[in-house]
Amino acid sequence: MTTAPIVSIEKLYKTYTGKVPIEAVKSIDLSVATGELFGLLGPNGAGKSTTISVCTTRSLPTSGKVQVAAIDVIAHPAEARRYMGVVPQYNTLDRQCTIWENIYFHCRYFGFGSSQASKRTSELLEMFKLSERGKSFVRELSGGLAQRVQIARAIAHNPTILFLDEPSAGLDPQSRLALWDNIRTLRQQGITILLTTHYMEEADELCDRVAIIDHGKILVCDTPEELKRGVEAQKIFELHLRQADGSALAARLQQLREVASVESFSEGLRVFTTGSDGILPRIVEIAGNNLRDISVNETSLETVFIKLTGRDLRE
Repeated sequence: MTTAPIVSIEKLYKTYTGKVPIEAVKSIDLSVATGELFGLLGPNGAGKSTTISVCTTRSLPTSGKVQVAAIDVIAHPAEARRYMGVVPQYNTLDRQCTIWENIYFHCRYFGFGSSQASKRTSELLEMFKLSERGKSFVRELSGGLAQRVQIARAIAHNPTILFLDEPSAGLDPQSRLALWDNIRTLRQQGITILLTTHYMEEADELCDRVAIIDHGKILVCDTPEELKRGVEAQKIFELHLRQADGSALAARLQQLREVASVESFSEGLRVFTTGSDGILPRIVEIAGNNLRDISVNETSLETVFIKLTGRDLRE
């Protein structure tokens, strides 16, 4: 991985006009290095897909500058598209064509000759374990298979960078794990990957660096390890209370030596601890009859998001 940025975003704004204007992206600055697997993590509606849409020339920004492979995507969109592969959030395969035809015609669109396009299509079908399904139509495919075809098509013209917008949304766990293996393989082949996701485990498992985005703004950007280390908590105890007001309980819990911080949420309290040995019985004892339920979680990227915003990624 080199330090030269393949994606450079400066002061990006995007406002959707209408009766009530919506600021989808608010002054985003971001840089993705060549060879990096970079993740934009955030809840639905945070601005992830809008940012990707601008980077991939599908949407014009309100203001700001975006470069991909040192090309201004706003001034020279056609040239920029030669360097990028794009897998949007929704299935865009041609349903009137077979799997083989979807990839073949993509190659021809990017200037491949007939024999070269046929060879590249066969290579990709083999790479993604789709050779036996080449004559199948898109409508016959499961969600996981269709996503593999979309990725194969996206890299058919040998792009420098691959944009994946919510790649595992709607997939079953087995298909999601298979997709992760495909993404790792592409990264090993030297393709830079920028993906958006609202699955914290996906970003944690795959990405070299992660930017957490919410309400159109980048909150933090670092490696998953550094972001989790910054929380300064090993475990998080989520207390669901019978009484809404847990301020008195929070004050008592805060006095425990292992408790780093206590924060409230809609159903109770989150207790961030620096140690876990023997603390659960004490938390339960202090909460008493007010405790309706309790769950224990390891520090994760969702923990980072909660610390920054006070709410879950899924909210």
